[in-house]
Amino acid sequence: MSDAPAEAWPWIVIAGLGIYHGVNPAMGWLFAVALGLHRRSQKVVVLSLVPIALGHLGAVAAVVAAFLVLGAVVDRTLLTRLGACALIGWAAWHAARGHRGRPLVGMQVGLLGLLAWSFVMAGAHGAGLMLVPAVLPLCTSALSQPAGAAVLPALGALGVHTAAMVATIAVISLAVYNWIGVDFLRRGWVNLDLVWTGALAACGILLLI
Repeated sequence: MSDAPAEAWPWIVIAGLGIYHGVNPAMGWLFAVALGLHRRSQKVVVLSLVPIALGHLGAVAAVVAAFLVLGAVVDRTLLTRLGACALIGWAAWHAARGHRGRPLVGMQVGLLGLLAWSFVMAGAHGAGLMLVPAVLPLCTSALSQPAGAAVLPALGALGVHTAAMVATIAVISLAVYNWIGVDFLRRGWVNLDLVWTGALAACGILLLI
């Protein structure tokens, strides 16, 4: 029983990252609201959650899968260091270049375009890399077992993360669409991208030490 809190922490972090991604307008809720307002339909807001979730899930799953494959051929210490270097490197890139790219799609993009945009945005933000430190402890013991043993906890982690993100996006996008409106973004908004860049670097440094 005393080990239960420690075992729960990776899941709490995974869900927390999903909530953070959901709060960030760059991860989807702003597009969901824009599409709903453009087409004057709350149904479109809800429907937009599907491609946003699938695109994000695909980008995150690709990174987690790559590290699981690496984990099958290298030891945990080296894998941890590789993850740390990737996080720090991505934070440096994000700080230098991450905000300079032009949007790939317009605010009235179709659902397929929204899926592609969500995939690219999650990859550009290093969303999958940030999950690696939390997912690896869940899968490390399984990596020494027969092939495929680490897949189940990884799938569970991806499911929890995506569900937390989609639930957050749903609450925010529907609240903004129905009651709040988007004008509050002009009055002031925390630079979540800057916070995220710092979090990537800090996580990488903590893994190294």
